[in-house]
Amino acid sequence: MSSSRENIKIVAGNSNVTLAEEISSYLNTPLTKCNVKRFADMEIFVEILENVRGEDVFVVQSTSYPANDHLMELLILIDALKRSSARRITAVLPYFGYARQDRRSSGRTPISAKLVSNLITNAGADRVLTIDLHAGQIQGFFDIPTDNLFAAPVMVKDIKENFNTNNVTVISPDVGGVVRARLIAERIGGAPLAIVDKRRDKPGQSEVMNIIGDVSGRSCILVDDIVDSGGTLCNAAEELIKQGATDVSAYITHGVLSGQALERIVKSKLNSLVITNSICKTNDEIIHAPNIKILSVAELLGEAIARTAGEESVSSLFI
Repeated sequence: MSSSRENIKIVAGNSNVTLAEEISSYLNTPLTKCNVKRFADMEIFVEILENVRGEDVFVVQSTSYPANDHLMELLILIDALKRSSARRITAVLPYFGYARQDRRSSGRTPISAKLVSNLITNAGADRVLTIDLHAGQIQGFFDIPTDNLFAAPVMVKDIKENFNTNNVTVISPDVGGVVRARLIAERIGGAPLAIVDKRRDKPGQSEVMNIIGDVSGRSCILVDDIVDSGGTLCNAAEELIKQGATDVSAYITHGVLSGQALERIVKSKLNSLVITNSICKTNDEIIHAPNIKILSVAELLGEAIARTAGEESVSSLFI
């Protein structure tokens, strides 16, 4: 870790307290005391219980389920800190909700990712720090500096520890994810790439049409940013096995895992699904699922926070 920083304050919302505590431990900086509660009608109330005047404050809050509650909590935390004269406020969003609504998919639909970025900016945030945005252009939706970190270093370390990288093919679940998959492939020694050709008729439903690339006799690793219903991954794993892959695993940054996703993944052809703790998992069935593993991004975020506070390069973390 970079040298210790003075005047850093870390504030945790309720979405991922465990990750915030891990970041605080890495930085050797205790969490700032605050009171986040709800009135009887579920209206959110925030009170910062420590002096933050002139401080560099980092608010750790994933806008995961329930997304609207956690988003509103983030906005109110930022407003409370702004009115408490914090010198700079950085919204640390391990998972940025609404990122899949980054464009108009059809007529008369919103671009919700832009709306949410405006809300965070107007609430008083000075910077944003996030991990693996669903679409890189979302950085441009913010009118404040935005650092999009990559979970690749955490994933690559685990892949090297658990796979024979000489026999691995990295799989992108769609054409749009090729850049992300290539980054992983290069870091594990130049592994070959393959692409899943899929058709998505509507959100949450997809059909695998073809596998572009040779996967016969190979250990396949699917790489993506979000797993929600799990349909794409499970369908892709089944098709890869049909095409001759010896085994299939998946490394996904954000484990949304909604609806019947857990049941679907446990019964699938996936040897393992590896996700990060960008979204807090309190469901014991997920935590103890036989083929689901959770990696921590606390060190990655902690180092990025330390470098941001010290006005050092964050991008050099990924060189």
